[in-house]
Amino acid sequence: MAAIDAPYPGSAAAAAIFRTCRFTGLKVDIAAQRLIMANAVAAVVFLAVGGVMGLLVALTRWPAVHLLPSEWFYLVLTGHGANVLLFWIIFFEIAILYFASAVLLGSRIATPKIAWAAFVLMLVGAVMTNVAVFQGDSSVMFTSYPPMQASPHFYLGLIIFAVGALIGVGIFFGTLVIAHGEHTYEGSIPLVTFGALTAAIIAVFTLASGAIILIPTYLWSLGLITEIDPLMYKVVWWGMGHSSQQINVAAHVSVWYAIGALTIGAKPLSEKVSRSAFLLYILFLQLASAHHLLADPGMSATWKIVNTSYLMYLAVLGSLIHGLTVPGALEAAQRRNGYTKGAFEWLRKAPWGNPAFAGMFLSLVMFGFIGGISGVVLGTEQLNLLMHNTIYVPGHFHGTVVAGTTLAFMAMTYYVLPLIFQRDVIWPKLARWQPYLFGIGAAGISLFMMGAGTLGIPRRHWDITLTDAMHPFDLPSGGFLMMGLNGLSAVIAAAGGILYIVITVGTVLWGKRLDKGDAPLNFPLHKQAATVAEYGSHTTVKLPGTIILVSIFFLSFVLYYFVNWKYLSEIWLLR
Repeated sequence: MAAIDAPYPGSAAAAAIFRTCRFTGLKVDIAAQRLIMANAVAAVVFLAVGGVMGLLVALTRWPAVHLLPSEWFYLVLTGHGANVLLFWIIFFEIAILYFASAVLLGSRIATPKIAWAAFVLMLVGAVMTNVAVFQGDSSVMFTSYPPMQASPHFYLGLIIFAVGALIGVGIFFGTLVIAHGEHTYEGSIPLVTFGALTAAIIAVFTLASGAIILIPTYLWSLGLITEIDPLMYKVVWWGMGHSSQQINVAAHVSVWYAIGALTIGAKPLSEKVSRSAFLLYILFLQLASAHHLLADPGMSATWKIVNTSYLMYLAVLGSLIHGLTVPGALEAAQRRNGYTKGAFEWLRKAPWGNPAFAGMFLSLVMFGFIGGISGVVLGTEQLNLLMHNTIYVPGHFHGTVVAGTTLAFMAMTYYVLPLIFQRDVIWPKLARWQPYLFGIGAAGISLFMMGAGTLGIPRRHWDITLTDAMHPFDLPSGGFLMMGLNGLSAVIAAAGGILYIVITVGTVLWGKRLDKGDAPLNFPLHKQAATVAEYGSHTTVKLPGTIILVSIFFLSFVLYYFVNWKYLSEIWLLR
């Protein structure tokens, strides 16, 4: 049974009530626990709404099905982007921030009443935006570029949501200050908390960019401003639209480290190296937004070259470092656990039947091979001309945000349920298959959309056959095949998503209670799981399996990069 502990001394701290987690030994502030639960539940609800919309989008883009009429397609596409790229992910990230601060540091959460106010603001803003979308007069898609104009409460909902999220980030910072001041931990903050701090710092920049552009756009929708310059809007908006995905990267990399510690007792190979990679995210990752602007005439060639040919690769270096240190930490832990034969016994005998580990590792591989490589290609000015504004672009960010972030967050859910909700995961056999089902579907969506985009399939057009167009254009037949395979992949991913929703909701409602009795977990934690809340490195240089995996990644990177330059030379007839 989870023990209720005496609060820390002091006037403010005395009001906090803690319990001790019997699986990790961590002190859990009850107020923080309730806030984590509320944000996680809201996240799953918006994932369900956005996921259904995503399936409808895929079935409409599948030429043989072409499910929705154009009016409904753009409505659903707008709702899909808002619900899965903003509401699902940011609600879950706020839960991660509270977990990484209050729980991992054994601290009370700062100003829980204000944290609840932030949650209410986020919920009201998300619902308000959805209402505007379903009313049918705000089908401006995720980017909402002027001169397309949505209803005033569409923009107002996003602003209110952003204000709530910004307050939540402030609560996270405040909790770090309290934990430091009340000495609830020793030494430096753990790496997972440091990664969450990185995400929070990027979030401040991101939300500020959103406010800078959405507030005047809201006034424009009210008629108080007569015009919004489209280029100015696009530049500032992508400071929010793309940087919000950089919050995701920092957050899901933190989740990778956390799951590694919880499942196999993994420690980072080097705290300094991993933290330096997170710092590269803070300094340079926002520059990746430039790839959305490379075809725009308003930006100077010098700006484009500096951003994409020099500075952006410092951000890529951060991900490359994590691409080495995360699997390296896993291999080092497994070898410490006794799996030392050959180069890959550690990987073969990893806990693949644990959906948390399986989802984490699939997220790691897919984010690197699909999202990472394609992101560098899109960020190269010349190659960008091949894919700009084609369906390659959503293919890329489905590789980062769906196969990367969403799959990592799903994996983390399998430990949020027992550690925070204190419920054991139901249907363990089905749960074991869920990350594979969703991961295979998400990978297919990404790869087939990128393939279709390389063949010229447009990003935003409802009907890729261009029926009744004034100037008909025949797209390659291979593009139609790719969009059909994309539709099939979406069905597979939707099945995995539905399974995740059902397991999660079912566990919360009728899963076996863990706060009464001493029953074991269906997916047990490692005996050294408490390392997730500790500072420390596992230094080693004997990582043959990781070296081979990283070599395969770099070889794939070089080959794909070369193929795209070869394709570009054939199109431009370079001699």
